[in-house]
Amino acid sequence: MKLFALALFYKGPAAACFLTGSFDLQSFSFFQRSSVRQFMVFTGKLIVERSSIPTRATVKEQDYMCHVYIRSDSLSGLAVTDADYPGKVAHNLLSRLLNDFSSQFSSSVWKVQTEAQAQSIDFPALSEYLRRYQDPKTADAMTRVQEELDETKVILHNTIQAVLERGEKLDDLVERSEGLNAQSKMFYRQARRMNRCCTWL
Repeated sequence: MKLFALALFYKGPAAACFLTGSFDLQSFSFFQRSSVRQFMVFTGKLIVERSSIPTRATVKEQDYMCHVYIRSDSLSGLAVTDADYPGKVAHNLLSRLLNDFSSQFSSSVWKVQTEAQAQSIDFPALSEYLRRYQDPKTADAMTRVQEELDETKVILHNTIQAVLERGEKLDDLVERSEGLNAQSKMFYRQARRMNRCCTWL
């Protein structure tokens, strides 16, 4: 999972203006980095210009995913990731990033008509977001919790299978059990039947 770029744009009436950005292009050769950076900014501007206000979108471009969030005030964010990076984390990141940016800069600063006017914007937190969100599991609490739940589910499933001896079925154990009363056994059989019916739908 890789986060390559974070960029901010203003979706103006005529065109989108690039405000500022932070890029991690170490995986590209030194001679390609400038071109890759320009292409990422160009792609972001194109997506922002052609998208409605407000919107969240994810666009696939070759091996990369361009996650875009355009707010109702026309402030827009772009996250360029690889295909493995979770889209939900990227969009949560963009929400936080735009909120942080708009709390530091008034709209009069970023509602610009040309990119030359935006060159005075210095937002060092952008590089920190890029660094911190390289590993989505550590940066996003919900992703971390979901992954832990998935791991626990797999462990529990493996544990039940390991407890049962070879060729032994849980159904047979329930029928032979003296610790379950007739009502509990009937409940188990009905639940199994209902679950089997659901798999055929």
